[in-house]
Amino acid sequence: MPLVSLIIPTMNEAETIGEVILRAQETFAEMKLPGEILVADSSTDETARIVLSCGAKLLRPEKLGYGNAYLTALKEANGDYIVLMDGDLTYDPKAMLEMLKLLQSGRFDMVMGSRLKGEILPGAMPALHQYIGNPTLTWVLNLLFSAGISDAHCGMRAITLEALQRLNLRSGGMEFASEMVIEAASKKLRIGEVPITYHPRKGSSKLHSFTDGWRHMRFMMLYRPVPFLLVPGLLALCLGLVLAAGVYLQGTSRMHSLILGGLLLIIGYQMVLAGLQFDAFGVAYGLSGSGRMKRLMSYHSLEKELLLGLLLLGLGVLLGGKVLFSWGATGFGALDAYQNAMMAMILSILGIQTIFSGMFISLLLLSNGQQDD
Repeated sequence: MPLVSLIIPTMNEAETIGEVILRAQETFAEMKLPGEILVADSSTDETARIVLSCGAKLLRPEKLGYGNAYLTALKEANGDYIVLMDGDLTYDPKAMLEMLKLLQSGRFDMVMGSRLKGEILPGAMPALHQYIGNPTLTWVLNLLFSAGISDAHCGMRAITLEALQRLNLRSGGMEFASEMVIEAASKKLRIGEVPITYHPRKGSSKLHSFTDGWRHMRFMMLYRPVPFLLVPGLLALCLGLVLAAGVYLQGTSRMHSLILGGLLLIIGYQMVLAGLQFDAFGVAYGLSGSGRMKRLMSYHSLEKELLLGLLLLGLGVLLGGKVLFSWGATGFGALDAYQNAMMAMILSILGIQTIFSGMFISLLLLSNGQQDD
């Protein structure tokens, strides 16, 4: 049985995959450890033929995607230690030596390669990624999850089979890289780092700077919606409520202040609802969710939210009807009732937001087989 399973996802890497496999086999021989190489391939070129000719195990994921390739291969891995690495020669397979030594020492459950602590050769990484993208995303991830690493999106990493089985990995796209680190930090795995050299890749890159960056950020928002949505949403909501209510109750003709207050109120309320929905999604689909949200989901009632939404909507309709009645009494001429009209609109929008938010959370519970009390 292999002691080490090396997993390589590929998509049209015919130019490099043969050399990657050869170097990996040489590394296994140098370590005197039995190893297997699993290549999860979604290529349309000669990659598959080269993989088989080099003696590696070829796997065909049912779905495209970086994460789907790894998820397919992880099910087939037999080693006590699992190594993940790209197939474009940006990483040297010999970096496995130090990573596996740390795992074998028993001091760490997972070891990350660090390009930012190691060496990035000229042309290997765009300046946008090296100095802005990767450091920023890593800083946010460390701030939210206390991972304590320097390069969260390095594609070379190793983990023990026992630790891997504790992780709830399911992302099919680029988010897999973030999910693995987030899950490891959430499960209190001991994470180590090894400085590595990052080489220029051969062939065209498959990365999309802004799209992939947003996907990683969106995934972190799913796990931790409070700092992204709930906190700024509550601030905007409170400020808008004070401003709109103050102007309306004073009866002053400060139209611009009332519009600003109403805008902040609606945006803030929507952000709060979105934060709750993100958190609810995490709970319903087994991702990391707060204990408070789990309790809230346990007692969630669509009827209560519908009642609140209908109450707000009803107040808005009544106030709007009053404005319409007054306007009709003047023969539909000029009417100075913009404050009531503005408040009617705000209340109606808040009511509709509440109703649809309750319906969405109820659908999450229904699709996950939970009961909506």
